[in-house]
Amino acid sequence: MIAVTGEALTDLVVENDGRVRARPGGGAFNTARTIGRLGQVPAFLGRLSRDSFGALLRAKLDEDGVTLAVPHLADAPTTLATVEVDATGTPCYRFYLAGTSACLLEYPMLAAALPAGVAALHAGGLALVVEPIATSIERLIAADMAPEALGMIDPNCRPEAIVDRRAYLARLSRILRRADVVKVSVEDLGYLFPGAPPHTAAAALLDQGPELVLVTDGPRTARALLPGGEVTADVPAVRVVDTIGAGDAFGGAFLAWWSANELTKSDLLRSGPVREALQAAAEVASLTCTRAGAEPPWLAEVGSRPGWRSGGKTSSARVREE
Repeated sequence: MIAVTGEALTDLVVENDGRVRARPGGGAFNTARTIGRLGQVPAFLGRLSRDSFGALLRAKLDEDGVTLAVPHLADAPTTLATVEVDATGTPCYRFYLAGTSACLLEYPMLAAALPAGVAALHAGGLALVVEPIATSIERLIAADMAPEALGMIDPNCRPEAIVDRRAYLARLSRILRRADVVKVSVEDLGYLFPGAPPHTAAAALLDQGPELVLVTDGPRTARALLPGGEVTADVPAVRVVDTIGAGDAFGGAFLAWWSANELTKSDLLRSGPVREALQAAAEVASLTCTRAGAEPPWLAEVGSRPGWRSGGKTSSARVREE
C-alpha cells in the first residue's frame, strides 16, 4: 500500500469569463487520487471537514479508489485556495489556511492512521508549512516510517504561504535526511536555492540524503538525478488547458508505476527502471494538463503510452535486465 499525507482543499478557480468554480485540490489529495486512478491502493492521511466541501472531497476519494485513513472529521471549515489561471494555463494561488481542516492534524491522530505494512509514504505541499500538521508529518517520518518503506517528498513550495522561510528550510532539510525520492519543479529549486542553476540546485538536494531527485520543467525535458549520473524523459506535447495538479500527477504516477512493477527503494539506483518511471510520469502529467483542474488520467487512458503498456505493468524481465 502507498500512503499519502498532506492537505486536501477546495480550489476556487476564477475562469476567464469571471465565473468561479469549486474544484477538489491540494497537493497530497491530487497525488493520492492519481495513484488510485492508476490502479494502486492508496491511503490518504489528511483531515477533512464536516462541511459541504469536505463531503465533496470525500466523495472524490471514494470515486478514485482512495481510502480515507483519518476518520475524524474536523468542525473547522475546509481549507481554501483561490486560483487564477493566466493565458499559458499557469495558475496563481492564494491560500486560506489558518484554523481550517487540513491544518488541524495532530501527531497522535496521524500516527494512528498510518496503515501497517506501507510500502511507500508520500508527503509534502502546504502540509509542510502550517501547524500542527507540519510538525506531525515530520514526527511521523522520523518515528513511524518503517526502514524498508520508500519515502517520497514533494516540497511543492508556495512562497506566498511561507511566513518563516528559515524555519521552513530547516524542517525540509531534516525531512530530506529520511527521504529516498524528492520531486521538485524548477520553480521549487529557484525558491530553495536562489540564483543557482537548476542542475546545481538539484545536485545540492541529492547531497542532503535522497537516492533520487526528480526535476520537472513544464513542457521541457524531465530529469532524474542519481548519485552516479542523470537520466531524462521527453514530455509529450499537448494542448494545455491548465497546469493545475500536473506536478502532483507526476509524483503520484512515478510512485504508482514503481509499485506496479514491484520495485522497492533498493532499485532507485538503477537507471533503467528510473528512466521508464520518469517517462511514465511525464505521460500522466501531460494528460492532466489537457483538462480543467486537477483531473489525472485513469490507467485505461495511459495503457498504450510509453512506460504504461501491458496494463501499466512493465515486463519484469525488461526491468530486471537493466
